[in-house]
Amino acid sequence: MANIKSQIKRNKQNEKRRIRNRVYRGQARVAVRNARTAMEGDSFAETKTAVFAAVSALDKAAEKGVIHPKNASRRKGRLMKKLAALEVAGK
Repeated sequence: MANIKSQIKRNKQNEKRRIRNRVYRGQARVAVRNARTAMEGDSFAETKTAVFAAVSALDKAAEKGVIHPKNASRRKGRLMKKLAALEVAGK
């Protein structure tokens, strides 16, 4: 544990931010996982909705600074690529 007053305050701030960031990171992870499982299902409309929800969650996480914007962009690109492949396949 820190002895310096400013470092004690910094540790408290970091802990608050860590907890706040976990929410957005977790939401993005769950949304991406849901989109991937929806891709294995039959309904294309359901898959499309899940992918757009994942894109929104990734954008929000990037906006809040929880993940890097290019990381979010890469993940969104991969999801959209899979979605386009499903659309071409006529699923």
